[in-house]
Order: sequence, then C-alpha cells, then structure tokens
Amino acid sequence: MSPTNGHANAPANGSVTAVQQFAPAASDTNIPTAPTPNAAEIRELIANLEVPFHPSVIEWRVTNTSKGGSQRGQVMPYADQRAYTDRLNALLTPAGWTRRYAVHTSANFERSKDQKIVAKVLVTCELTIFGLGSHSATGEEWADDDNAATAAEAQSFKRACSCFGLGRYLYYFSGTWVDLDDHKRPKTVPKLVDWATPEGWQRGLRPYTESASKPPGRTTAGNNGNGDCHESGKGASFVREIEQMESLVGRRMYRGLLKAVARVWNPKDIQDAAIQQKVLSHMQAAERGFRRLDAALERVGPEALTHILHSLKLQSIDRVDNLQALHQIVLALEATAQK
Repeated sequence: MSPTNGHANAPANGSVTAVQQFAPAASDTNIPTAPTPNAAEIRELIANLEVPFHPSVIEWRVTNTSKGGSQRGQVMPYADQRAYTDRLNALLTPAGWTRRYAVHTSANFERSKDQKIVAKVLVTCELTIFGLGSHSATGEEWADDDNAATAAEAQSFKRACSCFGLGRYLYYFSGTWVDLDDHKRPKTVPKLVDWATPEGWQRGLRPYTESASKPPGRTTAGNNGNGDCHESGKGASFVREIEQMESLVGRRMYRGLLKAVARVWNPKDIQDAAIQQKVLSHMQAAERGFRRLDAALERVGPEALTHILHSLKLQSIDRVDNLQALHQIVLALEATAQK
C-alpha cells in the first residue's frame, strides 16, 4: 500500500510534535492553550513540509508541443491539491491549519493568442498554519473556461503552500521533451531525479539554486575559514552539484558541456577542482539560458521556436548541446517577442 498522498512518514518526521505544538489555541478558557513552538520545533515542521511528495501522486502535464515531424511535448511534474491538504493534515491535523479564499474578476481585455475579449477569474488564498503565521497567493484563469474558478482556486492554494516550503521543489523543474501519442498525451514520462523523491531528499540531495552555487563559507585552496576543511570534500560537493544539473539542462546539453569543458562523460572522472567548478559554471549558465528561453516562449508560442530551430538545422531544442547555440536561439526568440 503506497504512502498517503505523499506525506512524510509520521513517526520518522515527528508529526506528533507538530500536532501538539501547532494546534490552534482553544477558545474555552477551561482548556489549556497549546504552547508556543520554539525555533527548533518550527525548523522541524518546515523541514517536514519541504519533503517532496511520494512519486505515486506525481502527475505530468504537457506545457508545450512541437510542430512538424514526430509529435513531441514538454512535460512538467505537478501534484493535485489533495496531496497538499493530505500533507498538512498529516503533520498538523485538520485543526492545525486553515485557509480562506477571495474571488474576483478582472475587466474584459483582448487575449493575445486568439484576439478574443475575455475576463479573468482571480482567486486569492490565505493559508494560515497555527504557530507559523499566514501567507497568501493568487491564482488566475480565463473566465471562458468552464472550470476557471476551480483551477484558479487550486493554483492559489498551492502557491500559498509553497511560501511555507510545501511543494516548492516542483518549481525547480524546467521541463523535459517526450514523445506524444495521437491524443497529445505522453507515451512515457520521465523518471524523477533523486532529489525530487522523499528518500533522496532525506539523504540530503537538493535541486540547484542560485544561492546554492556558492555555499556559505566555501573557500578556495589555501584559504583558512569556516568552509570546507578538505579539498576532497569540496570536490565531492562540486560533483554532486554537477550531477544534479542533468535534470535541469537536459541530457544532451549536460553531456555536451562535460565533453567540451572537461573531456569526460562522467563528472566523477574530473580530478581537478578548478575544472569541476568551470563545468558547474557552464551548467548554471545553460540553466539560466533555458529559463530565459521558457520565459520568451510563453510570449511568442512554439511556432516561433520551431522556425528558429529550422533555420539552425535543429529538429528540437533538446538537441542543443552547447552554450553558443543556446545563446543564439534565446536572443532570436527574445527579439521575436519584442516585435
């Protein structure tokens, strides 16, 4: 039997403590109120909220499709909002948190993709975890969608949860291209990387972030400080960070940069820490490039990208294996977006 919608195991994650410390204060003065949580208990709860959902509740959504040739689609992982409520209930009990919605509609305006005059449904969710505080976030959907309110509500709730760390790891995925069937559904779905599973997360694996590229206290060889004490430890850290980049930049770019910069196929074969850092720097530049590409793609649509790729004699973006080509594609796509 699979774990309940991806929540962390209760005994191992200290959910009993969370229930006791984060339940709301009782209104009846004859009932003792819950004690105020201390800093250690707050850190424990946040750590439990940040644990990825169990893979059994992860679904994949097609966000972009290719034009011409074999049907391909870019897929992104997501979890239904029930996985979020199950995690909150498991750690806090239903009495330990609450949410409040406010629904609004925008004025009518022209939608760029089809020039229709449509309004938007806007839903704001305020999520309160007793003992931690409140965060609010907004979701939106076009009003001509039959499920506009439901979709906007789910989006606002999940965004508010991410402010507490719940589900935030899903924001680090950049999308993977896979083959689609005749109904534009993925024939296969990517395997989740280790850091996106509860087991990998609890082993200390994490997705790449800008702030993590230079961990506090990291020193260069020969410097004394509070960073890594041994050069071998630093090298292992670089290797782990490089390995985590494969899911962000794609296998083709990942292998292309390893070969071009370090003349290896496996980052563990790089012995020089300076080369390791150079490879990581190139990987990070590629990840930023793909994020810029995705942002521009949202404004111009996949047709513009297909045209640019054909001009460069490339079948798809996942065939790009070097920074120069990626930079050229991003600049062309951004120029198209500004027209």
